[in-house]
Amino acid sequence: MMATTAMTTTVTTTATTTPRADAPARLPTLLDSRRLVVKIGSALLVDSTTGQIRREWLDALADDVAACRKRGQEVVIVTSGAVACGREHLGLVGRPLRLEEKQAAAATGQIRLAAAYQETLARYGLTVAQVLVTLEDTEERRRHLNGRATIDTLLKLGAIPVINENDTVATSEIRFGDNDRLAARVAQMISADTLVLLSDIDGLYTADPRKDPEAKHIPVVQELTSDIENMAGEPPPGYSSGGMVTKIVAARVALAAGCRMVIAKGKRMNPLAALEQRPENGGALCTWFLPAAEPSSARKAWIGGNLNAAGSLTVDAGALKALANGASLLPAGVRAVDGDFDRGDVVVVKAPDGREVARGLTAYAADDARRIAGRKSHEIEEILGYRGRDEMIHRDDLVVR
Repeated sequence: MMATTAMTTTVTTTATTTPRADAPARLPTLLDSRRLVVKIGSALLVDSTTGQIRREWLDALADDVAACRKRGQEVVIVTSGAVACGREHLGLVGRPLRLEEKQAAAATGQIRLAAAYQETLARYGLTVAQVLVTLEDTEERRRHLNGRATIDTLLKLGAIPVINENDTVATSEIRFGDNDRLAARVAQMISADTLVLLSDIDGLYTADPRKDPEAKHIPVVQELTSDIENMAGEPPPGYSSGGMVTKIVAARVALAAGCRMVIAKGKRMNPLAALEQRPENGGALCTWFLPAAEPSSARKAWIGGNLNAAGSLTVDAGALKALANGASLLPAGVRAVDGDFDRGDVVVVKAPDGREVARGLTAYAADDARRIAGRKSHEIEEILGYRGRDEMIHRDDLVVR
């Protein structure tokens, strides 16, 4: 059964426009991924003439996703196409759409997209879960954490989250505007290690290869510079709202989160399978953007470097020892709660003598944290009236000094 969940950060990284001679041998492949986000554009998924979903192509993509799942990889799909699919059924063709018409088209098209994904992945016994996201879900900390928890849970349960921007409620002022950036924000949110942008072009070139026959393909980008940004051209015509410009913006977000990104041509059948080998070994031509850090270390670097801690938790000697051994911080080990903070805020963890020993993202707001401090995890529901996390700060959200 299709489950539907509606869930109503920029950085500086730095690429060599001329890769080193040994770069291709060092490039990753899709097989190196543990958790990957795959972005699918409207132009790939929906025929712009008929408004129909390209089922043969989608079935081939589903074959690839099933192969990824079989070898133990977690897959999240970020899909465009709701507006492109829905507008045909509402007779909204041949002209630009007003915002309310886009929202109506999205409402019609989204249900058709969801059904198509569910049907094709059901051939492999895979469960699909639809998740609709707005920009505020990635910007507002509590929504960000809720979204992360929902997607993490779906992946642990073996489902394939299919994510799209919630066009039916997003406005022109707050919407992502394209799903390249949405995919990067999702990859950032869930600490994915690989972001795949399936495009109408097989990577980044020194110029637009459709206009300049001298344009050279760039296989690897290790540093985002102004030269790299200047290589991006104009968005392609048609229903797609993306283009190389938005892909470079997506790369900034992904690399900052420690997530590598690849731009590859999606129009071929089985586009993910084509990324399982390097180009010199028969794989697809593509461009890899490589981060300086892994997802977990990039996330923890952000937590540990946050200067605006909203409060503090003082722990006992037993909890202090457990933290040193890599454990999560449980409510039972907390002796004092100071400050006024919300769930998801960065808080300082202090030793009994007042020393700062860690920083982390608290799973509870200050008032609730005070009520469960010193209590066992199985008592949380009785005390608060709801069952939250067993941990005050999960080890994945904790940086020990």
